[in-house]
Amino acid sequence: MGPPNVGKSTLLNAILGERLSISSPRAQTTWERVTGIRTSEDLQIVVVDTPGVVAGKSLLHRSMLLEVERGIALADALAVVLDGTERPRPDMGEALRILLSGSPVPRIVAANKSDLRRFSPAAALRFAEGLDAPFFALSARTGAGVGALVDHVGAQMPVGPFLYPAEDLAVAPVRFFAREFIRAALFRRCHQEIPYATGVRIEEFREGEDPVYIAASLHVERKSQKGMVIGQRGRQIRALGVDARRRIERFLGRRVYLELWVKVSPGWRRKRKGLAMFGYEAPP
Repeated sequence: MGPPNVGKSTLLNAILGERLSISSPRAQTTWERVTGIRTSEDLQIVVVDTPGVVAGKSLLHRSMLLEVERGIALADALAVVLDGTERPRPDMGEALRILLSGSPVPRIVAANKSDLRRFSPAAALRFAEGLDAPFFALSARTGAGVGALVDHVGAQMPVGPFLYPAEDLAVAPVRFFAREFIRAALFRRCHQEIPYATGVRIEEFREGEDPVYIAASLHVERKSQKGMVIGQRGRQIRALGVDARRRIERFLGRRVYLELWVKVSPGWRRKRKGLAMFGYEAPP
């Protein structure tokens, strides 16, 4: 858990050794929990990547905060990830402390981005001291310090049988990751508000075919956004499809035929039915 854009998803991927959770240089790429599994001979860690903690009051932001709260409630240990190149805002620090206050489990603080020249983790270290929590400096991008973090977290895990088969890497179905990889392509190739205003829905997923057939609809909020996603003579939507298809094929290890189309669903982020259409749960 932690603020947006501090490298939580990149850290999950570094722990797993697989690009499971989508990431981008832009904030708030993760909208719901992503769960990965790391298994060795006698240790299994179920790693949960949560959305960035935000103070926004929109229905989608509140849904994201609900995902964070549920992730905390299920955890055996909590890792607060901070950007070691920036000083956390006071309101963000207070929000994190409030979220942590209801959980009795062990917690640690990790200052990410130690590979950058401007890395200065003093503020993150003070935050760790305030929580009376162990402190780690690491780089999720290069992997430096990640092993020490995993060793410490592993020691906090309860003794018992593995929760999942040793060969499993993820908990969610494959169609969940297909949707996420399409969203990742949107963040890489579209600008301004487009990735944040676009919901992705998997309409068909026929894994028994060769190539695997996937049909997905991209829902924007305004007609002008639809034109931007499609692009002149359909160039943008084709580029999005190629980008997402390649990532899905690497994940599945199989050929994929991906079909995309764009719809307009006005104000979907502000409506409970709109969130539910894409599998996001609105808070009560």
